[in-house]
Amino acid sequence: MKNKAPSGTLFGLLVRSYLLFTLTLLLIAAGLFWLWNTGLNRAIQPADWDGLLRDPALEAGRYGELERYLRPGQGSFAVYDGTGTQLYASDRGFDRSYTPGELACVPSYEAACIIDVYDKTQEDGTLRHLLIKTCYADGADDTSPELMVLNESLQVVFGGLGDGRTAYTRREYQLLTSGVLFRASFPLADGQDGTVLLRIPSVSGESYVAAYQRSWRVWLLFLPLYLLATALFIWRLRRKIDRPLRRLNDAVAAQAENRPARVGDCGGPREIRCIGESFDRFADRLAESEAQRRQLDQDRQKLIADISHDLKTPITVIAGYIDAICDGKVPPQEQERYLRAIQGKAEALTELVNAFHEYSKVEHPEFVLHPEHTDLCEFLREYLAGKYEEIDLAGFSLEVSIPERPVCCLLDPMQFRRVLDNLLSNALRHNRLGTVLYFSVSSTPRTALLRMGDNGGGIPPELARHIFDPFVVGSEARSGRGSGLGLSITRRIMEKHGGTISLNPHPAPGCSTEFLLELPLDP
Repeated sequence: MKNKAPSGTLFGLLVRSYLLFTLTLLLIAAGLFWLWNTGLNRAIQPADWDGLLRDPALEAGRYGELERYLRPGQGSFAVYDGTGTQLYASDRGFDRSYTPGELACVPSYEAACIIDVYDKTQEDGTLRHLLIKTCYADGADDTSPELMVLNESLQVVFGGLGDGRTAYTRREYQLLTSGVLFRASFPLADGQDGTVLLRIPSVSGESYVAAYQRSWRVWLLFLPLYLLATALFIWRLRRKIDRPLRRLNDAVAAQAENRPARVGDCGGPREIRCIGESFDRFADRLAESEAQRRQLDQDRQKLIADISHDLKTPITVIAGYIDAICDGKVPPQEQERYLRAIQGKAEALTELVNAFHEYSKVEHPEFVLHPEHTDLCEFLREYLAGKYEEIDLAGFSLEVSIPERPVCCLLDPMQFRRVLDNLLSNALRHNRLGTVLYFSVSSTPRTALLRMGDNGGGIPPELARHIFDPFVVGSEARSGRGSGLGLSITRRIMEKHGGTISLNPHPAPGCSTEFLLELPLDP
């Protein structure tokens, strides 16, 4: 399965969505503007007259093919031979024939000239026609327009248009001043020059306004397109954000109902995925805490049962012996033995209560040490010197490996002595005569290591895993001596010193049991 590409942040998603939405609106506006401009241009733009005049179909006589250059309502054309007879017309607005003089009066399309006409009535009541011919070259106005004045009879009374004419007929005057009719020449198949008349309607202000009013309706499409784009981007954001949030909500609701739930890879922006990962870690920790709580409940029940058993046994014996003495069931010569038994059980009960007291004290949050700068080597020498007689009387021997150089640590002498007492008493209690006890001290640049072992019977593997748990004793029936709290107290004191204690799974050669006590050095 391919890995999913990592998503960006929520802020980045919002920024990208905003920019993409803005770009989409700009593209919509640009597209509508293009449609509007194209429609307006098509409404007022004339036909492609230059393409029509260059088309080979004109010289070949295929005049019908030329109508593809026309736009509806934007012009027409007619073709005449050298004598002025009509060969083809795209509509009926052209005469069947023109004289050469009449065709000469039509303005030339190639010359790009415009004739403006101004009629003026003189003081004597006669009418004069002022014609101004302006030609354009490369888009610039010619600075020398030609002037001509005609009287009512269309005779030239002033100026001229360069054609040498002194008078015009009424039809020639109409062709000259129509403003929409232009001519162009082309060679015919018989070697003569034919004429094409182009009717190019001028664009008036009224027609432009009408075309503009028709074309603006394309902008009505902006609103539905805007709503469509908005809906698409809302759907996209919802898909990116709503789905992972809904998955998170379902997981939270399931967790609230004590149903195990995990979010996994919920997708979406980085922040939402981080929340999902944090929720999964929280769910895992909660499951671990719940498992620990159940284990603590079981341990508490076992603790109560063990305490009840340890207290009940000596109390039952004491009460039974006292009842027997009080009821006169014990002969006088046996009373001392009974009293000695009662005394022993009372001492065992006192020892057990003291162990409970020490355990509760070291487990209390306010339990503190009073450490002192101590040479561990010297401290261990003094301790073993004080215990040598006890060890010897118990039938045990001692082998010690302590360096001469000082190994300094911060120790609470009283509490660390309790650690050694617990380990030594366990070794003396659970091993046979002739067992050798080993003590050695070594150090690393940061820690000191005290090894304490023996070559006795060892600790069973099933017991070794829980050796530091409270109330763990050598017998499951709890019939042996000891409360099972000594090693728990020892571990707690070592932790308070910032160190550790562990049972070495691979003891040194010659040892069957070896405890490792590690302490930080005092710099």
